[in-house]
Amino acid sequence: MTTQPARVTIGRRTFVGYVVAGATLVAAADLGTGPAGPAAAAPGVPQPAELYDLNDFLTEAAMPTANLITVEVHEDGTASFALPRMEVGQGITTSTAMLIAEELELPLDRVRVTLADARPELVWNQLTGGSNTTISTYTPVRVAAAVAKQALLEAAAIQLGDTVANLVARGGVVQAPDGRSLTYGELARAAASRTTRAVDVRLKDPGQFRVVGTGQPRIDALEAVTGRKQYATDLQVPGALPTMVCRAPTLNGTPKRLRNQREVLAMPGVTDVALVDTGVAVRAETFGQCIDAIRAMHVDWADGPVAGLSDQDVVAELHGAEVPMPTLPDTPLAQTVELDVLFYFRSNSAMDTNSAIADVRDGKATVWSGLKSPITAQERIAEELGLTPDAVTVHVVQGGGSFGRRLFFDGALEAAKISQAMGKPVKLMWHRADDARVGRTHPMATSRVRAVHAGGQVLAFQQSHTSVETDFRHGLGELITAKVADLPTGLGNLGFSETVFELTQEVPYDFGAIVQTLVETDDRFNTGSMRNIYSPDVRAAGELMVDQLARAMKQDPYEFRRAHLRNDRVRAVLDAVADAGRWGRSMPSGTAQGIAIHKEYKGVSACLVEIDCRPRQTRRDIRDGVGGPRATKVVFAVDVGLVVNPRGLEAQMQGGINDGIALALTSSLHLRDGHFLEASWDNYFYTRQWNTPPEVDVIVMPSDSGQPGGAGEAGVAATFAAVACAYARAVGQVPSYFPVNHRDPLQFRPKPVVPPIPQSPTNGLRKAW
Repeated sequence: MTTQPARVTIGRRTFVGYVVAGATLVAAADLGTGPAGPAAAAPGVPQPAELYDLNDFLTEAAMPTANLITVEVHEDGTASFALPRMEVGQGITTSTAMLIAEELELPLDRVRVTLADARPELVWNQLTGGSNTTISTYTPVRVAAAVAKQALLEAAAIQLGDTVANLVARGGVVQAPDGRSLTYGELARAAASRTTRAVDVRLKDPGQFRVVGTGQPRIDALEAVTGRKQYATDLQVPGALPTMVCRAPTLNGTPKRLRNQREVLAMPGVTDVALVDTGVAVRAETFGQCIDAIRAMHVDWADGPVAGLSDQDVVAELHGAEVPMPTLPDTPLAQTVELDVLFYFRSNSAMDTNSAIADVRDGKATVWSGLKSPITAQERIAEELGLTPDAVTVHVVQGGGSFGRRLFFDGALEAAKISQAMGKPVKLMWHRADDARVGRTHPMATSRVRAVHAGGQVLAFQQSHTSVETDFRHGLGELITAKVADLPTGLGNLGFSETVFELTQEVPYDFGAIVQTLVETDDRFNTGSMRNIYSPDVRAAGELMVDQLARAMKQDPYEFRRAHLRNDRVRAVLDAVADAGRWGRSMPSGTAQGIAIHKEYKGVSACLVEIDCRPRQTRRDIRDGVGGPRATKVVFAVDVGLVVNPRGLEAQMQGGINDGIALALTSSLHLRDGHFLEASWDNYFYTRQWNTPPEVDVIVMPSDSGQPGGAGEAGVAATFAAVACAYARAVGQVPSYFPVNHRDPLQFRPKPVVPPIPQSPTNGLRKAW
């Protein structure tokens, strides 16, 4: 039996769904495009993101095809759902299973959630991003599950000779008042329908929830910790041998010829070599043999578009692209405070490097990869290979991290091109050096902030963000908008950038005339929507300015924020961290507290950080790492409305906290002579055990909201900003750039770019504890 989500206003609990024709029970929900609810009132002139934000946009885009996602009940009593999103560690398969278990009245361990293949008919309903998955699927999934339960009750009523009203569904069993019962498995075929029919259902009131709102372990936790979890390179596809790519010594350089192809082909295990637009691909029996072959290659290269450029060249370019800021009020008694902050390139590298399996033969292509926009991937791959989209099958595989990088399908497209060139299936893996040097980055940017205050009031707050282009050419998850993003006009990528910026950025303070603007330049780099897109940089610069305003007006940073906040939910999380973190307590010289807030994606957050910048801390000898300041304590409060899985939310915040610390203190890429120097985790300094705070407290705020907010990125911006503010207070000076450890001379010895990847280590046991 399959059930499917009806055309309603989202704020209601009564819905129409469908029992879909099939052999066993299948149910779905149709949400239609009901009118949006009224925006909450805000003091002063509301900003765009207060009225309509990126999550509203993504949710409404998904509504028209919500009736195409289905929950199926099987004869073994289990339920299954193919989630049209990608699991990358954020826990959405668990939270989705919880929603189904709740409305279907089925034990959680009887719900199977998998990832859907690319489904072009879903149009904009298969894009994973913007912390939108739970928001956009919360109602459709629940309606589909409720329709399935209703159909099971109706089938049971016939077999038990009773009325639906007298039956109770609980734990996968329908029971009659006299004690007779039937399991869901026994009812699945009887509840199925030969034709699709509409069913009225009423969803549970949140007060009736028994699963949603309880802390649950991840449904894939055991597989993850025992090594049985399947990622792309774990899949066993017949004939798909390990494949890697030798890449140019400059970013996006292209190969002209392989001078020693015969020698490479004669190396142990090597089966094939092929030139593609991204480099020279080699296929062998093992990945180790691929590495040996790449290191032996002699390739003639055409330089990439940024050959010869270094950090300082891009910084100069950004300053040259900055536009004049608007004229501030001409008030004789007013004082102006200004701030200019630089943010260096940062890597989107995840633990699971770019990888994909592709089999392109006989006019067809099949691809397995971790993809957040699989429809765009399918259509782009078809276009590049000269095939029709229906000749390309794309299987979505779980990924070990993403941070926005998997919105793009670089590995999947590259694997498909290599397979077509070789005429054989390939299992492509990017080396860690590939990920850092040619993978997606968070663009370098400057953020200038200027504010005017007089008479104890902030009269104006202006922020101008100038950035290397953020690439949105994945569109909204399908080819048409992806093509639009590629147009060379204001309708192209810049139009996407400006739209995303306006729908995500908000200054939740009563600061008079508020203006935030975005300028983007230079499309020669491989960039993407790194976790939280613009918000970490914009919020860090903005909250540093809030601290400077408090100082200029001789007020405590916490009290200043509290007095000027225009949102009660933000004020509540601010109070929570200030109280739990003992804001204002006496601390030794060289240490300090910092506090910051953020509001985005229907959620609010605040963070209090304590940092140690004393020499005994910053001069520590760290093997294969960098010293520097350490965040010693973090208190983080988050209100995302209705929380499906508090345990998962807390884990998300912990990950976001470490992201924010990395952005503030250690994680960056150094551009030199047209390539990035970092080439692995031993010199790309993400937050490690030695600079993870010993004390972390995550406070999940209670909420009476009946709707969830976005949580996937909520931990990053406020943490980055709080660490930045703490650092500035500890050292007595506002940093001019981030991360603060982006230094010359380098604190590591760069790996060579020829050959482009290092030799595999042979001394790993000597470095183990």
